[in-house]
Amino acid sequence: RQRTPLSRSIGKLHRRAMCGIVAYLGPSTAKDVMLAGLARLEYRGYDSAGVACVEAVPPAAASANGPPSVKRRSSSGPSHTIGVVKAAGKVSVLASRSSSSLNTGTVGIAHTRWATHGAPTDANAHPHTSSDGGLAIVHNGIVENFVALREELQRKGYRMASETDTELIAHLISDVRKQKWMPLEEAVRQALSQVQGAYGICVISSEEPDLLVGARKGSPLLLGIGEDEYLLASDASAVIERTRRVTYLNDGEMVVVARTPSGACTYEIKTLENIKLCREVEELQLKLEDIQKGSFKHFMLKEICEQPEVLENAMRGRVTNRHSAGSHESGSGCNDVLLGGLSEHWPALAAAPRIIVVACGTSHHAGLIGEYLLENLARMPCEVEYASEFRYRNPILCREDVLIAISQSGETADTLAALQLARAAGCLCLGICNTVGSSIARETDGGVYLHAGPEIGVASTKAFSAQLVALTLIALKLGKERETLSPEELSANLGAMLALPDQLRCVLEQKGTVYEMAKVFKYASNFLFLGRGYHYPVALEGALKLKEISYIHAEGYPAAEMKHGPIALIDQFMPVVIIAPTSDPNYRKLVSNIEEVRARGGSVIAITEEDNHELDAQCEYVMRVPSTADFLMPLLCVAPLQLMAYYIADMRQCNVDQPRNLAKSVTVE
Repeated sequence: RQRTPLSRSIGKLHRRAMCGIVAYLGPSTAKDVMLAGLARLEYRGYDSAGVACVEAVPPAAASANGPPSVKRRSSSGPSHTIGVVKAAGKVSVLASRSSSSLNTGTVGIAHTRWATHGAPTDANAHPHTSSDGGLAIVHNGIVENFVALREELQRKGYRMASETDTELIAHLISDVRKQKWMPLEEAVRQALSQVQGAYGICVISSEEPDLLVGARKGSPLLLGIGEDEYLLASDASAVIERTRRVTYLNDGEMVVVARTPSGACTYEIKTLENIKLCREVEELQLKLEDIQKGSFKHFMLKEICEQPEVLENAMRGRVTNRHSAGSHESGSGCNDVLLGGLSEHWPALAAAPRIIVVACGTSHHAGLIGEYLLENLARMPCEVEYASEFRYRNPILCREDVLIAISQSGETADTLAALQLARAAGCLCLGICNTVGSSIARETDGGVYLHAGPEIGVASTKAFSAQLVALTLIALKLGKERETLSPEELSANLGAMLALPDQLRCVLEQKGTVYEMAKVFKYASNFLFLGRGYHYPVALEGALKLKEISYIHAEGYPAAEMKHGPIALIDQFMPVVIIAPTSDPNYRKLVSNIEEVRARGGSVIAITEEDNHELDAQCEYVMRVPSTADFLMPLLCVAPLQLMAYYIADMRQCNVDQPRNLAKSVTVE
């Protein structure tokens, strides 16, 4: 099957990964450029940070010792040293600690770390150096043969200064050069041939002070091309203040950035087999204001409030109207779905025996709603799997199956591995993601770009809504292709979708009501979220948002399952959120669930339509949404739950945008 990657059919944006890398070579002070870049990467989640720069040593000091650095003499000039400053905690701590040092170097590497091997300490923070201090490295990913490499290096006499797997790569490169001196580029290439696992690395050496080497396998890395300066980064947000021109490395590639004796800077991209490549330079569509909070207190609140525009962007150009120009407003005459990244694949999708959706976290909840959409609207068999389970359970796949991988970042390790498993079985593989140029976008046959814009808050909000729009459009198009929806039904459903942005604006106008409710429940220790049908995954998502950012234990359940265990937990201290729109076919059963909670002293928070007042006397609080079709109701009901989680977390003085122990994109297992 000929592959038409999602990245070819949609525009370019930035990547996201778990740890953060910034490296620089140019005329400016490297430390200042890199600290600014690290500050842009703080949203990703991290527990320590560090920076290393190559600096010239004054002749009078050439023989002096100055840990944590070591002097080397380049072939063309004075001695150089690598200075390293690291700090557990925030980038601001690192900036303060490095304020009086590293002020002359114009080549450097920097990193924000999310701990995998070893606790978040100064010693375990990146960059890591070789034993003699002449080489420094930063690394995203995991070295899978960590134990074997460590034992071998220890047998050779190397001593480990940290608990990390990254330090091993520094020693490996140094060991290669010790056996036979070679340029840094070649030493990196040979050392990486011994490494199993995922990596995005940047390396500097005091012996080659005008050189910066980067390499990628399974962890994102891009090159920012400025005015006679270059930056390597794991995310475009780290380079946007310096340049909009970037090129992306693919797996198995490396980039060598060098400063010539005349002072000019150049770069070269090669494979790890040393084959030179010619790579397209792309213009970032990302704007600086997109990654700034503006007047909002937190990115999460900004992103919740951006959702009406996100829905508009996710539908723009994808709902065709072949009749009157004004029919979009009324909903009449909207009779088809256009998804360019799937245009070649509708026959295979419509004929598939089943669709398998793989995802993790919030994307998995979107996939669960997608299952209801595909089965109800298109009568298409669908299974939704946790990617982390799917990849390891030897699933039964046939070539006619279609796999849809959902990931905001496009770099989620388990989702990517599940996708590769399905590709190996010959399945048609499609992607739904927000980050074009990402690994999932590159490895799929086609797919849908979310148009959600950068999502900085670790807890996903607007990307979830955009994923639901994409899945709904796919289900409606398949309903047309499989003739399970009449033209009139399709037109009416698309018209209802086009009304959603304004309806969601009405929901968000109730922020004050949700804020007052949050005051009452901010000290709760547990929450229960209940829903049926389309709203069971919404309940799961509401519980996830609350536990992610407020650290309150919360569980989501199908409402009918309450009697099978969770009801034992309900007392006067247990708030219960029930999603109960009258459009739900099981609405009367949900009313019975509310009565059961009240009978046990529980507090009930309900979500229902604006014109439904039946629940007013039975619930402590009622959050209201406009009426719409039942399959679109999740896009309205999730917003009050996001706001509730946000306000409770803020009142509890939690770090809303950077919750403890969490990262924006999980690129390791």
